Amino acid sequence: MTEKTPSPTAGQASSFGDDCLRRLDATAVSNEIRRGEFSLREAVEAAKQRIQKINPLINAMVIDDFDRAIASATISAGEGTGERLQSAQLQHSILCAPALLKDNINLAGLPTRFGSAAIPPLPAQSDDELVAQLRRAGLFFIGKTTTPAYGFNCTTEFDDGNTPTRNPWDLSRSAGGSSGGSAALVAAGAVPIAHGNDGGGSIRIPASMCGLVGLKPSRGRLLPQRKAKFMPVNIVTDGVLTRSVRDTANFFYDAERFFYPSHLKPIGHVEGPAPERLRIGFVYDSIATKACQETRRVVEDTARALAQCGHHVEEMSFPGHAQFVADFRLYWSFLAFTVVTFGSGFFSREFDRKKLDGLTIGLARDYRRQFWRGFSAMRRLRRLHTDPVFRDWKHDIVVSPVLAKPPPTLGYLNPSVPFEILMARLQEFVGYTPLANALGNPAVSLPLGRTSSGLPIGLQLSAPIGEERRLLEVAFELEDVKPWPLIH
Repeated sequence: MTEKTPSPTAGQASSFGDDCLRRLDATAVSNEIRRGEFSLREAVEAAKQRIQKINPLINAMVIDDFDRAIASATISAGEGTGERLQSAQLQHSILCAPALLKDNINLAGLPTRFGSAAIPPLPAQSDDELVAQLRRAGLFFIGKTTTPAYGFNCTTEFDDGNTPTRNPWDLSRSAGGSSGGSAALVAAGAVPIAHGNDGGGSIRIPASMCGLVGLKPSRGRLLPQRKAKFMPVNIVTDGVLTRSVRDTANFFYDAERFFYPSHLKPIGHVEGPAPERLRIGFVYDSIATKACQETRRVVEDTARALAQCGHHVEEMSFPGHAQFVADFRLYWSFLAFTVVTFGSGFFSREFDRKKLDGLTIGLARDYRRQFWRGFSAMRRLRRLHTDPVFRDWKHDIVVSPVLAKPPPTLGYLNPSVPFEILMARLQEFVGYTPLANALGNPAVSLPLGRTSSGLPIGLQLSAPIGEERRLLEVAFELEDVKPWPLIH
C-alpha cells in the first residue's frame, strides 16, 4: 500500500492518451505488436507512464516491477539488434499485453502482503504455479495491485491511515474489492487487462463498480491457488478484468490451451454470439437484499434487450435458501479466524497480529462466538450443488444485479466502521454474488447500465457449471446491442 497522499475527492480520472496504447483493448494491443506497429517494450513503457500519472490519484498499485518488465520486454523483442521479433508469449497466445497481478499471488522477487500490514514485505522466493498459466495466456506482468486485507471486504480500503483505492469514474467512490486495484487501473486506462480472483464476488464486484467485464469461471477452470487446496470449501477462482468481452474470451482460450480441466466442458475460442436462442431468467432481489430503483431499471432494460434478440426471457425468484446467507457468513468468519490464529504459519514467522484490520478481527471474533455451528455450515455449503434447485437448472442463464446499489462513497464500508454496522452495510450491498462461489458455477459481470450521475452498474449473468462458453456468447451479444463507454 502506498503512503497517504493528497488526491481529489470527486470527478473522474483517466490515463488514456495518444501513446501506442491509445484506447485499445488487450487483443488490439497484441495485434499491433504482432504487425510491428510498436514493440512490447514500447507498450510496457507506455503503461508505466500511464500508471505513474494515474496512481497518485487512485492508489491502485502496491509495487511496480517496471525495470524488470522493460528489460524482459527488450530481450523478448530483440531490440538490441533493432528488430521487433515476436515475444515468447506472442508465439503461444492470442494476447500479449502489459498486465498487473493482484497482491495475493506470489511473483518471484516481489512481496505478497494480501493487503495487510500484518504481513512483512518479504520478497517471494518463487512464482505461484498459477503465474505460469496467466503468462501463457498473454499477461505480461509489470507490477501488483491493491486488495483489502485478505480479500475479506468488497471495497479496497484500509483502517491504518493508508489511502483507499479510488474509483476512476468518481474519485469519491469505492472501486470495489477485493480485486479493486486491478479494476481501477484497467478502467482508468493504465493497462488493458489485469488479474483478479473471486471468493465471494471479488472479480464481479469491482468490475461492476468500475464499468468492466469480469468473469468468475467454474471451480477448477484455472490452476488452483496454493492455499485454496487446503480450504474446507474452495470458493476462490482466478480470472481477469477487461474492458471488452473479446479480451476475456481470448484470455480463457489461451489459459485453456495451457491447462485443460478434464471434469469441465471446454470453452474453446469464443468469437461472437451463437445462433441458438436461450431460456433466460431474470431477478431483481436476492435472498439477502433488494435492488435499488436504478439497478432494477438496468435489469429491466437488459431483459427487454435479450427478448428483442429472440431469447425467451421471464422473471424468476433468486435461487437458494435463507440458510445459505448464515452459512456463507460463518464460513467467511472461519477464514478470518484461521488468519488470526494461524497467520504466522500461513504467511510468515514475522506475521504481526497487532496490525490486523477491524474487519478481520471482527469476523474472527464472530466465528469464535459460534464455532460449534461451523462444521454443519461447511457441510451444507459442500453439498449445496446437490439441492434440486441447483442440480436441475430451469434456465440456460440467470440475469441479476451484481450489487443492490451503485458504488458507495469511500468510508461507508471502511474496515474501521464498527463491526455489526459494517456487516449490515455489506449485506445491504452484496447479496447476489457469493452463491456462485459456493456452487462453483461461472458468473460474469457486464457493465450494462449507468446511474443518473453516470456511475457504472453491472449485471451478473450466471450459468451451470462448465458453461462459460454460453456466458461469453451472450456477453458478446449484449456488448453489441448495449455497448458500454470508457472513461473519457
